[in-house]
Amino acid sequence: GKWHLGHHREFLPLQHGFDEYYGIPYSNDMWPVDFDGIPIHLKDTTSNKMKYPVLPLIEGNEKTGEVRTLSDQDKLTSDYTQRAVKFIENHAKEPFFLYFPHSMVHIPLGVSSSFRGKSKQGLYGDVMMEVDWSVGEIMKALERNGLENNTLVIFTSDNGPWLNFGNHAGSTGGLRAGKGTTWEGGHRVPCIMRWPGVIPEGTVCNQLASSIDILPTIASITGADLPLLKIDGVSILPLMMGEENASPRREFYYYYQTNSLEAVQRDFWKLVLPHQGRTYRDMKPGADGWPGPTGTEKVLKQQLFDLRRDPGEWYDVAAYYPEKVKELLQLAEEARKDLGDALTDSPGMNRRKAGTLE
Repeated sequence: GKWHLGHHREFLPLQHGFDEYYGIPYSNDMWPVDFDGIPIHLKDTTSNKMKYPVLPLIEGNEKTGEVRTLSDQDKLTSDYTQRAVKFIENHAKEPFFLYFPHSMVHIPLGVSSSFRGKSKQGLYGDVMMEVDWSVGEIMKALERNGLENNTLVIFTSDNGPWLNFGNHAGSTGGLRAGKGTTWEGGHRVPCIMRWPGVIPEGTVCNQLASSIDILPTIASITGADLPLLKIDGVSILPLMMGEENASPRREFYYYYQTNSLEAVQRDFWKLVLPHQGRTYRDMKPGADGWPGPTGTEKVLKQQLFDLRRDPGEWYDVAAYYPEKVKELLQLAEEARKDLGDALTDSPGMNRRKAGTLE
């Protein structure tokens, strides 16, 4: 599936621990085609899309195909799924790790003829149905090979919905803003885990966790060594096992754009720091694959939110909890010393002294 961690050969999966790879090296909208599927050179040679080559399909380290049209996009989900199932079949008798990042439901949306028009919720619903089918095919492959009770399955996403695409985007369920922001609508995503006999069935975990925690969690499970250099994730295995009062991650730093620290969180308290970012408010969204505009929002003063009671970030309670503001400002300062912050011209001296930035 989608890689997007560098498209040159030295950055592709086979050079970073994977034995096999099939997919596209970056996002499926990074191609020289307009939103209506017409090659951009036929319409607007000044468009930013002109800088992109034809979207390549890569197997191992070599390009084996191209995604040139919207019809080609329609094939991606089923194509990836067939490859993933084949991988499971080929490695069923040995331990394996399968990383399967779908290109969908990112725009431009694509869906096979088997699901087009079947959801009664438009193209976005059709694409969701096909992704759901894909997950089912993975589960069936595990069951056929007697692996369903001995496999950890994690289903999650990378960011909130791209709201200015209207009916080709998702919903935040009432959370504020969406993709490209550090409000909760941009960061909170679904996460479902299944591991029979280890993860208690039917439970909901409300503790803080992040996708950066998946690597150290899997390392903890398998007994693998972590990198020598510091990483930002922690093992959330105690949360997965349902351990009472477990809280392996209490803090989170909301960095965006050019290393800008826009918010910090400790437990359920989130302090939003002064910054300028994207907003979808008062903007008419696009439709049917075309984007609407976005605006610029300026946060002029720090704001405090209690995410237990106000996950939509409606009510700034900084005036009522000055001690929490002070505590979180100190946490922000610790982050700046460690990681830097472009908004305050902080270089991140701790890591420079340790040599990890050099």
